[in-house]
Amino acid sequence: MIEFDHVNFRFGQRTVLEDITLTLSQQRIGIIGLNGSGKSTLARLCNGLLIPSEGSVCVHGYDTRKDLPAVRAQVGFVFQDPDLQIIMPTVGEDMAFSLRGRKLPKDEQNSLVDQWLSDYGLADHRDHPAHLLSGGQKQLLAIAAILITEPKIVIFDEPTTLLDLLNRTRVLDVIASLTQQVLVVTHDLDAVGDFDRVIILNEGKVVADDVPSKSVKAYRQLVLG
Repeated sequence: MIEFDHVNFRFGQRTVLEDITLTLSQQRIGIIGLNGSGKSTLARLCNGLLIPSEGSVCVHGYDTRKDLPAVRAQVGFVFQDPDLQIIMPTVGEDMAFSLRGRKLPKDEQNSLVDQWLSDYGLADHRDHPAHLLSGGQKQLLAIAAILITEPKIVIFDEPTTLLDLLNRTRVLDVIASLTQQVLVVTHDLDAVGDFDRVIILNEGKVVADDVPSKSVKAYRQLVLG
C-alpha cells in the first residue's frame, strides 16, 4: 500500500503536484494524463526518487522522507528509457549487480542470474554488451533486473513508449503476469483497460479516479472535449 497525505511537490517556483491525497492498495493501478500533468512526478514520489515539498508519502508504513532505505527495498522502479537503468557492461553483469546487496555465494548468484535471463529470453545474451541489445531486449533486461530483487511493488514509467508492437506485447504480458502490486504510468490507454483502477492527473491534480472504463472516458472528454 502507498499512501499520499496532502502531498505538494514544487520544482523551483512551479507547482507540479497540488494537495494529492490517495491510498493506493489495488494490485494494478494505471496513472494517465497529458504531458506535464505530474504523473511521472507522482510515480517518483512512490519510491523516494523525489521527496514531497509538503505532506508525506508512506509505503507499507515507511515514510519516504524518514525511512528511504526501507522504502527502496519495497519498491522497484522501471524507467521509460532502459539505458538510464542499465549500468554494467554486459547483460549478465547487469543482472548480478542487482543482487549485490544480498551477498549471495557466487554459484547461487550465477544460478539466479541464469534463471532470470532464461525466463526473459536473454539467456543467449549473457555475455553480450548490454547497451547493444535491441530496444525490447533492453526493456526486458531492465524489468528483470528490478524483479530479481523481489520488490513488493513495481512502478513502470511509460514502459511501452519506445517499443514496437511485438515488444509492447511482450512487456504488457510481463506486467500482466506479476503478482506484486503494479503502478503503470502511461499514455497507452489500451494498456490499462483491464486494470483495477485508473487515476487521471491534470495540471498537478487528480481529476478522475475510477475503474478503467470510467476514467478513460473522463480522460477522453478532458482531452477532446
